[in-house]
Amino acid sequence: MITLRRAEERHYDRHHKQEAWLTFYPRDRADPRADIFGPLQSLSERRLPPGATASRTPHHDAEIVTYVREGALAYEDALGRSGVIQAGEFQGTTAGRGIRRSEKNASRSNWAQVFQLLLAPSKPGLEPGHEQKRFSTAQRRGGLCVFASADARRGSLRIHQDALMCSALLEPGQHVVHELSQGRIAWLHLVEGEATLGDIVLTTGDGAGVTAERAVSLTAQSETEILLLDLGDELSGSRSKRVRDP
Repeated sequence: MITLRRAEERHYDRHHKQEAWLTFYPRDRADPRADIFGPLQSLSERRLPPGATASRTPHHDAEIVTYVREGALAYEDALGRSGVIQAGEFQGTTAGRGIRRSEKNASRSNWAQVFQLLLAPSKPGLEPGHEQKRFSTAQRRGGLCVFASADARRGSLRIHQDALMCSALLEPGQHVVHELSQGRIAWLHLVEGEATLGDIVLTTGDGAGVTAERAVSLTAQSETEILLLDLGDELSGSRSKRVRDP
């Protein structure tokens, strides 16, 4: 079964020139976008103008993975850690016992495009920590590159959740298949481009949850970038629009 979330169905937020699109919107439980998908609690895309500062955000019991697609993101947290995440870099943050963090566009001339994923941790109260790595275009081109996992496989970021997080850059006509073990689910997000998932056409910003299937099978119709999450939890309580894969 496919749980479909079109780009225009995401929650949109604009503050001054900053823009954000949230595939899940847990702040408003009356909103159908409040639904989570297994341990995946939030998936957001943000565009920050030069020099823009995001609000200071407290996080409790969350595994946070940040991907800077364009530009550079400066960060600072209450523990005194600070740095810059450059385009093509991924950062994993554990906010087990709570952490307050501020972020801003590190450039005064270029925009930044940032994706952030929040997962429930495997257990509460973990020690705060973070790790940052670059996964090159060459590593991600033509197939799935693991950028975060519970066992840090293939040099990926280590996260405290039964999840496998992948990125891929595909040329038109390229086909990828990711097999799902019994009981596992997957969330696919189309960062840019156009691709087919079975008979379903996905375009930039679309998301799709895959449950009770043996594999995720995707074919790029144009230059396409995807994020794919293989998750070890069941979907419950979803009110998102569902379509059955023919």
